[in-house]
Amino acid sequence: MAASQAASTTGYLYHEAYFWHNAGHIQNFGQRIEAWRHWENPETKRRFHNLVSISGLIDKLQHLKPRPATDAELARIHDPDYIAKVKQMSADDSKGHHTVGDVATFAPGGYDIAALAAGGAIVAVDAVLDGGVRNAYALVRPPGHHAERSEGMGFCVFNNVAVAAAHALGPRGLGRVAIVDFDVHHGNGTQHAFESDPRVLFISVHQDSNYPLRSGYVHENGTGPGEGTTLNVPLPPGSGSGAYRATFERVVIPALEAYKPDMILVSAGYDASYMDMLAAMILSSADFGWMMGQLVAAAERLCGGRLVALHEGGYSELYVPFCAMSALESMSGQSSGVKDPWLHEVQSWGYQELQAHQEAVVAKAEALLPRLGAAVAALGGAQ
Repeated sequence: MAASQAASTTGYLYHEAYFWHNAGHIQNFGQRIEAWRHWENPETKRRFHNLVSISGLIDKLQHLKPRPATDAELARIHDPDYIAKVKQMSADDSKGHHTVGDVATFAPGGYDIAALAAGGAIVAVDAVLDGGVRNAYALVRPPGHHAERSEGMGFCVFNNVAVAAAHALGPRGLGRVAIVDFDVHHGNGTQHAFESDPRVLFISVHQDSNYPLRSGYVHENGTGPGEGTTLNVPLPPGSGSGAYRATFERVVIPALEAYKPDMILVSAGYDASYMDMLAAMILSSADFGWMMGQLVAAAERLCGGRLVALHEGGYSELYVPFCAMSALESMSGQSSGVKDPWLHEVQSWGYQELQAHQEAVVAKAEALLPRLGAAVAALGGAQ
């Protein structure tokens, strides 16, 4: 591929090993829960990858090959003792699964896959910064945005997007990185990694009081030098297209415009869809395409198009592939020819328009934008 062509292409990163991550089964005989496949199973992402392949879109993307993150790269975000603990558990095949935090499980060998996911995030960042691709989509697994410094959480072992941001700020020398997280669950681990660091703007748009509990409120706005550079929009259950579009138009995009990042990272979760079993939102595939399109356009205006999306959650095997495909089409500017067979159904649902109680939340978050402006001024103003 010629250099000029590569520079206008979207990178697509995946690896078969990601689909081998095994979070176990849901089962409790005492509670009369019969064995059932874990929510965080490979099928949502495997079926998305299959759709990218069978549609032919994969031939219009540049394949990026992941590599494992080193301990030093992981230690920019995670405690070395925690990294060693995950590695030690991974080497123990005396039992079927290990637990490193609240609902954060993996089978023997899981360290290698989790390190490959975090390393894949780094590879995607490097590919974009080196100019080999315009932007990049990393289909990594396990997800990462819940993982804290010293423990896993919410199906996450290592925080992929945080590791990517630390790499961009450290070895790659960027001055400002923005992370936009539209997974339906609050990106607590990412927030805590950077809430006192003004070099990172973190924006999370999520369902209020879902997971984690008591996390992601509007008043969580950053601490110390990072005050104003954390923005949370905890939308009420039942929020649809109108609430998300208002959030992007009035909070997300204005925040990015004020911050002027050198790169945008996206925690792309598809569990706000109307078919998801772990949330209560009503988005369609078209909404995810629209949100990603807004972020791509912002990246073009603000940072030379430099954007990396990292796949997070989404638990509808049937619908995640269509939601992620819509987002990937927006990133690449290429049509796959795939049509969402349920798009008319969800777009016809009532209450898709912005509701008064949703508007109230958006307005509270919007009111915090002047604090971000003050933080940007303290950081050195426009670059």
